[in-house]
Amino acid sequence: MIRITFPDGAVREYQQGITALEIAKSISEGLARKVLAASVNGQVWDATRPINEDATVKLLTWDDKDGKSTFWHSSAHLMAEAVESMFPGAKFWVGPALDNGGFYYDIDLGGRSITEEDLAKLEKKMNELAKQNNNYVRKAMPKAEAVSYFTEKGDEYKLDLISNLNDGEITFYTQGNFTDLCRGPHIPSTGPIKAIKLTNIAGAYWKNDSNNKMLTRIYGITFPSQKELDEHLTMLEEAKKRDHRKLGKELGIFTMDDDVGPGLPLWMPNGTIIIEELEKLAKETEQAAGYKRVVTPHIAKESMYLTSGHLPYYQDSMYPPMELDGTKYYLKSMNCPHHHKIFAAEPRSYKDLPLRLAEYGTCYRYEQSGELFGLMRVRCLHMNDAHIYCSREQFATEFRAVNDMYMKYFKIFGIDKYVMRLSLHEPSRLGQKYINEPELWLETEEMVRSVLKESNIPYVEVPDEGAFYGPKIDVQIWSAIGREFTLATNQVDFAQGRRFNLEYTGADNAPSTPLIIHRAPLGTHERFIGFLLEHYAGKFPTWLAPLQVKILPISDKFMPYANTLLESLKNADIRAEVDDRNEKIGKKIRDTELMKVPYMFVVGEKEMNENKVSVRRQGKGDLGAMDIETMINQLRQEIKTRKSD
Repeated sequence: MIRITFPDGAVREYQQGITALEIAKSISEGLARKVLAASVNGQVWDATRPINEDATVKLLTWDDKDGKSTFWHSSAHLMAEAVESMFPGAKFWVGPALDNGGFYYDIDLGGRSITEEDLAKLEKKMNELAKQNNNYVRKAMPKAEAVSYFTEKGDEYKLDLISNLNDGEITFYTQGNFTDLCRGPHIPSTGPIKAIKLTNIAGAYWKNDSNNKMLTRIYGITFPSQKELDEHLTMLEEAKKRDHRKLGKELGIFTMDDDVGPGLPLWMPNGTIIIEELEKLAKETEQAAGYKRVVTPHIAKESMYLTSGHLPYYQDSMYPPMELDGTKYYLKSMNCPHHHKIFAAEPRSYKDLPLRLAEYGTCYRYEQSGELFGLMRVRCLHMNDAHIYCSREQFATEFRAVNDMYMKYFKIFGIDKYVMRLSLHEPSRLGQKYINEPELWLETEEMVRSVLKESNIPYVEVPDEGAFYGPKIDVQIWSAIGREFTLATNQVDFAQGRRFNLEYTGADNAPSTPLIIHRAPLGTHERFIGFLLEHYAGKFPTWLAPLQVKILPISDKFMPYANTLLESLKNADIRAEVDDRNEKIGKKIRDTELMKVPYMFVVGEKEMNENKVSVRRQGKGDLGAMDIETMINQLRQEIKTRKSD
């Protein structure tokens, strides 16, 4: 018998070799019908895979992120089966589930092309195959047999994958007439896949390398019901309207240029105003919380990154070095080593702690070209960064204060749905992916967990996603239309202090090493502004809008009055412009609406004679005539309080 521990702490005994699906059936048939996969000791498994030893088990359904991911990855295999039936001899590279929903598969069609019309045929075929309710069958395969299988098929893509695997690491999955190399996991059978939509065709270089062959990438999304698919497609239509790349261009927020380089955004005047307002918010908040601002260079010597450990662990994400006078320099990919040097520049006492150093630092990271995406994945980023140096006794208070800062920002930006992802280490990868300090990992993970529990902050635990120097929290937020984003991070570092010989003199006059908290509540300008564009659909709250008021004179006759209003608004630090075009007032209003300016002041003879303005509010229409001083005071209050609507 083996002991199975459930998430609520309950323990049951089962026969060795029991599967998660059989465990679900022992609880209820209804639950068994919902189970898609299982978390076994923190790893996602097939629900039909035998469990042979004591384990902690969580049954995963459509309501779980890992359940959805397994569902979509299984759907990618279903699509591959349909593709193979329509395009015999097709070869498949990888077919992952996507973080934002759905899946894709990269395929070598042997020189054949696929059209939009073919997608409808593939959808029909996938539906036919799904209804067959074929099981996904996992089979461990010796390396020699796997090599022989794909050599016979002439599949260089799978042979390349196998070359990096050892015996005991190779599994095949089969459903219906399709077999593929795959580590899994998969749902029990194709039957739960009830609604299918193939959404896009694109090109993708093999291994994201432009020197390699271009493969065909087919994207898709599936759901357990047609209703859920219909709701998703409606959300996608709304998301297209809110696409930050589209809005960013229309509203003059940012631009990309091939001569500058991919992933290197240029901020237009409107975007720069938004950046400055976000920095102002961060600086006010951090000053009130006792942070001290610093500024550090954009490059540093190789020796510093060797000391920090970033080069062996992070080198693939750094730009290649520049060599000057026999010394290698790297573009800064993170601010933390520079801040550690500032801490070390002066003698420190326990009376100096906690020391909070903040910087909106510019960093450069070499994201793969295939991963670049508007402002969401870039190579130049401006980070709302800070590092807190504290004692262990101060840690809980400081970590909680950072989380409280998140809560304040969520309220300001109208973020109602969020969750903290507590990313933990994987013991088997100590010394490889993670600093080899097993006791410190367990201690600091429990410290973070305790703060989250005491603060009643919603969180989930995720294995094998910690930073190399300690556990971290990734902040997941949802936009107004339900799209998920990773906003920022809050990390614990128990290694860098020793690496940089950081010390402070304790109350007992003995030297101590500080614990370090890395935090970035607003993330980067790039990602956060991309999120805000989609969250607000470009209709920024007045305090954040690049242009807050547009003055619309009905004719040139009222231009002097309009310019007088403009001066009054500017003197009140309100961003305003006059539309002095020789256009009808209806067109001026429509154009201003399209630019999503929060307020329009329409002025004609009546307004001029009464020293008033006719006010129009974005999304609310005509608010009537108002006294100009009253309106200015109202605007100033709205801006000062950073009102969200």
